[in-house]
Amino acid sequence: MVRFYGTASGKVDDKGRIVLPAIFRDAMVRGGSENMTLIVKKNVQQCCIDIFPAEEWENRSEKVLAGIDPELNTEDADFWTKYNDGVYTLVPDGKLGRLNIPSELLANAGITKEVVFGGVGYKLQIWNPETRSASLLTDEKFKQTASRLSERK
Repeated sequence: MVRFYGTASGKVDDKGRIVLPAIFRDAMVRGGSENMTLIVKKNVQQCCIDIFPAEEWENRSEKVLAGIDPELNTEDADFWTKYNDGVYTLVPDGKLGRLNIPSELLANAGITKEVVFGGVGYKLQIWNPETRSASLLTDEKFKQTASRLSERK
């Protein structure tokens, strides 16, 4: 099982490729998936790009699909279509682990040259550095949310 933690900076080359930072390539090797298939897509709630190990994406998609019926419910069908819109399969190339990110995803996330990778356990996120900084919770909001979540138990 691959888990991604930490942050790293990167750059987009002229062909829209981004080198997967060593800390995340190492995580893939430790997880037994050095040349794994990755799923890349627009984040549903934030202005960034998500990268999932294919198995993780399939498991999460099955959970979503288990709660809807796109064959018989029009609203569910519209949701499922949108949920899967702009989902791409990638395999990092060569030893550098370059990812050829589709231009529409880069544009949607406001990414031009500089990027920040953020590992959130089950997936990686790729951000425009300014957007990520502006999107992070303040320390106070983080504490409030942690307190609220701890009350759920």
